[in-house]
Amino acid sequence: MAVQLQDSDDDEMGLNHDINVTPFIDVILVLLIIFMVAAPLATSDIPIQLPSSQTPAQPRPDKPIYITLQKDHSLYVNDQQMSLDQLPETIHQLTNGDFDTKIFIRADKDVDYGAVTELLTTLRKAQYLKLGLVGLEAVPQSK
Repeated sequence: MAVQLQDSDDDEMGLNHDINVTPFIDVILVLLIIFMVAAPLATSDIPIQLPSSQTPAQPRPDKPIYITLQKDHSLYVNDQQMSLDQLPETIHQLTNGDFDTKIFIRADKDVDYGAVTELLTTLRKAQYLKLGLVGLEAVPQSK
């Protein structure tokens, strides 16, 4: 960093009004290193249980469409059992072709993640994107 001094015959040196940014850059670099180290630690895997929820209950639509996936991978739309291949056609009939209809999915706690993903993929390919996962509401425990 260059410093310009005034030319004078006096022995006094002029005041330097430049800002010294070196300490500021040092602090920023230290913070950058801290965040680079801390970011991967914040995304570690934590075991969780997905079926329960703490959110307040949402109002139900007039005629909800429930898709139930049981432990043995049997699939029900409302109360009618069907296969995964029949699902898009049945949903299309129930919604009268309205792709904005909300569809609620209930899956057993012990169903593997792959089966739920396959169900969601089938609905997505059928252009139904407003999907909701139904879970049990957790009862708050008093201390």
